[in-house]
Amino acid sequence: MFTKILIANRGEIACRVAATARRLGIRTVAVYSDADANAKHVAACDEAVHIGGNAPRDSYLRAERILEAARATGAQAVHPGYGFLSENEEFAQACADAGLVFIGPPPSAIKAMGLKAESKQLMEKAGVPLVPGYHGADQDPALLAREAGRIGYPVLIKASAGGGGKGMRIVAQPDEFDAALASCQREARASFGDDAVLIERYVTRPRHIEIQVFGDAHGHCVHLFERDCSVQRRHQKVLEEAPAPGLSEARRREMGAAAVAAAKAVGYVGAGTVEFIAEPTPGGDLRFFFMEMNTRLQVEHPVTEAITGLDLVEWQLRVAAGEPLPMKQEDLRIHGHAIEARICAENPDANFLPATGRLDVYRTPAGAAQFERSEVRVDAGVREGDAISPHYDSMIAKLIVWGADRAQALARLDAALARTHIVGLQTNVSFLRRAAASPSFAQADLDTALIERERARLFEQPPLALEIAAAGVVAHELARERAGEDADPWSRRDGWRLHGAAVRRFDIEAEGTRHVARLLRSHRGEMLLSIAERSWPFAASARCSTQHDVTLGERRWTLSVYADGERFAVFAPEAAATLHIVDPIAHAADAALEGGRLSAPMPGKLIALLARSGEAVKKGQPLAVMEAMKMEHTITAPRDGTVTELLYAVGDQVLEGEELLRLEAAA
Repeated sequence: MFTKILIANRGEIACRVAATARRLGIRTVAVYSDADANAKHVAACDEAVHIGGNAPRDSYLRAERILEAARATGAQAVHPGYGFLSENEEFAQACADAGLVFIGPPPSAIKAMGLKAESKQLMEKAGVPLVPGYHGADQDPALLAREAGRIGYPVLIKASAGGGGKGMRIVAQPDEFDAALASCQREARASFGDDAVLIERYVTRPRHIEIQVFGDAHGHCVHLFERDCSVQRRHQKVLEEAPAPGLSEARRREMGAAAVAAAKAVGYVGAGTVEFIAEPTPGGDLRFFFMEMNTRLQVEHPVTEAITGLDLVEWQLRVAAGEPLPMKQEDLRIHGHAIEARICAENPDANFLPATGRLDVYRTPAGAAQFERSEVRVDAGVREGDAISPHYDSMIAKLIVWGADRAQALARLDAALARTHIVGLQTNVSFLRRAAASPSFAQADLDTALIERERARLFEQPPLALEIAAAGVVAHELARERAGEDADPWSRRDGWRLHGAAVRRFDIEAEGTRHVARLLRSHRGEMLLSIAERSWPFAASARCSTQHDVTLGERRWTLSVYADGERFAVFAPEAAATLHIVDPIAHAADAALEGGRLSAPMPGKLIALLARSGEAVKKGQPLAVMEAMKMEHTITAPRDGTVTELLYAVGDQVLEGEELLRLEAAA
């Protein structure tokens, strides 16, 4: 076994490999870019080497710098992770030429499976089922159009060197083919430097089912069962599970045998994934076709680990060190069901546009394991306070759950996602909860169009109810005020009055709409919370600085609330919401301007007028000063304009909503 390896990757997968290496007593070397100088994967390894600038082409794709780092640190082998150089045959060969073990398949296998067209020709010879199509080298557009007609529409045009959904187009009619082909070729040329394509029949309700395979240098090869990765957006996976729901044992054995045949056809060594497209048959089973082979460890490998009880990274290391496979096919068993959710920094409502920002709050389910088999597991390459930059993948973490059956795994997934709290940037956590709870996914009615088919449920769900979210904000503010109290009764901030009730107003903005919440506290201490002309008995107690037990009417919740200035992120068991508390004085200009008027947002005394009638003013220029709640508040111009009339004099008492002056906007 190796004593030291270099991990030629970053983020979650680098941390994952380091965790297994540490357990086996293997020292690790990290490599990092400028942007990753303080990254989690750097801290997770025993030593680290800087290899270049922020962009992958200046760092993680610089094979020569990675090899220099391996030689300088005395590493015996290189683990490529996934992405970057993991499926680069030239890098694998360069490692061998440098006397380093590449922890992956031989360069010849990477080359054989790297081009879709050539790999399908190999699979056809090996007897692996293929989707009817054209995989030839002749790329004449007229020939491609004729082949599409022979195959029958709809067809799928795919870049031969592609991946990740790039260079892929669905064509429904012959008159759409030429334009789709040209577009596909342009994208393929830009993304992969190769515009060759293949044409296949488009399977209308396809399931994406892949088989995990493992080979060793002694001629042995096994499969570790299947994963269903049908839930996708932009041809990229969102939810993955193992085993595949509804797959018969006979079909499982058949697909496994086909995957092993595919691996043996290229002399495969190490971890790989043979991906199939499957479609339902009239008999209720699945017909499957070879799609491609990924010659590396997959992002979703933890679900296979969960149902087999194995550590696939350990298998990689042992096989790369020359050991035979630890188990034979007949010794492998499926135990229970596992589901993985990819938590990403992205906005699902904007076509999953990637997001960037700082992880101001990053909390995962209490007791979740990291990088090892557990009922709830979180694999992440980030920590609270880290930033998601535009330079790399938007994935924040992978949440993996295991259950004795699929129903239990689904329940654990929803509970774990509910306890995943991320604040500071947009994420898909709420979307993942809705996707997992959708009728199609819950009932295992799976295909790659599930998200589009369930669009109404997935993209039009309301956030956490306003009254619950507002109650969380009020509870948090009350607890924060109580934290400043001491034994002196005069320091208490509970609003006690000798006679009558105290009323506290909260101006809250949610989803761009302003709301007013009022907390009424009686002489005896009972509280009533009113929002939008509805009222409920209210009670709150703090468990800690961020967690509160809140009772609203006859219902009780435990809410987590994270505050950052005026922004509040509220997490309840059923949903989450982000609210803002608006200072009615500080934001008076924006709130009170209506028809050219500025009004007093609350009762107070006008103590200064800083502009004269007829005076031209600029946006942000102070116009008046009010005194309210023993504090002075300056009201500024919301835009450029001219003061046309002063309606009050200095020293006047002004009621809430009264006009102070009128401002005519600049032309």
